[in-house]
Amino acid sequence: MSISAGSYTLGPESGRLQINTTRTGLGAKAGHDLTIEVTRWRGEAMVDTADPANSWVTVEVDAESLEVRKGTGGVKPLTSSDRAEIEKIVREKILHTERYPTIMFRSTRVDGTPESFRVEGDLTIVDVTRPVTVEGSLAEDRVHGSAAIVQTRWGIRPYSALFGALKLGDEVEVRFDAGLVSKQ
Repeated sequence: MSISAGSYTLGPESGRLQINTTRTGLGAKAGHDLTIEVTRWRGEAMVDTADPANSWVTVEVDAESLEVRKGTGGVKPLTSSDRAEIEKIVREKILHTERYPTIMFRSTRVDGTPESFRVEGDLTIVDVTRPVTVEGSLAEDRVHGSAAIVQTRWGIRPYSALFGALKLGDEVEVRFDAGLVSKQ
């Protein structure tokens, strides 16, 4: 495992950025745990192998590009019309993408080693910025990791249906697996 110091780009061409949701409430059996993929995003990372504290990363997400990839659990399988309806609800009622088309992450601190690092940064969703911590690791030229996002901290009310009996859990998990492409 070896990574060189330098600038790198990240994006869907070389990696995946996914959001995993869970369900809660009395009607949880009716719903699905979802895997939602961000299909349009880009990032940039500066890696300083001699002093990781000098490293940084930014990621910009097109909030309209979230697509439901998988739904597990539930009484019946997720249909393509279910997926389309969920994506519409996410765009219009949760993320309000017409007013807030971009989700942005900017690191404020990086520490650890390539095998186990921690990135603290500011995440902006629906024009609200809050701190978040990302845990990750680097293997070969791929970076893997995750962060827990509690939606209500950004003023987002988790989706609910069936008069509140079925609710999306407040905490969602953001996972990434991306190749580091040397910036030319």
